[in-house]
Amino acid sequence: MEPLHLTTSHRNGTLTVSVSGELDIATTEQLRGYLLELLREAASARRGQATLVVEVSGLTFIDAAGIGTLVSVRNHAVRQRMPMRLAGVPPTMRRLLRITGLEGHLT
Repeated sequence: MEPLHLTTSHRNGTLTVSVSGELDIATTEQLRGYLLELLREAASARRGQATLVVEVSGLTFIDAAGIGTLVSVRNHAVRQRMPMRLAGVPPTMRRLLRITGLEGHLT
């Protein structure tokens, strides 16, 4: 199992979180907690509209729990009126998003 790595950058109102490694049932809480904390911080410090981008090109694996976590965090972002999208979606993950009907919601 490859550990999950998360790095964050902030530029011109865009908060980008790069995710690499495996996103599965063993690592979803790590990602969920990290992203929800960033959303909380962004909401309290917001001076204008910010966007959350989750860059996933470094993921080597994602399962249903990982997809569920991304949907859950997106729902939190929507409630905060913060746009969230995925970037760098690998072809296999894009196919999974398309099959589940989530492609237009997350990308």
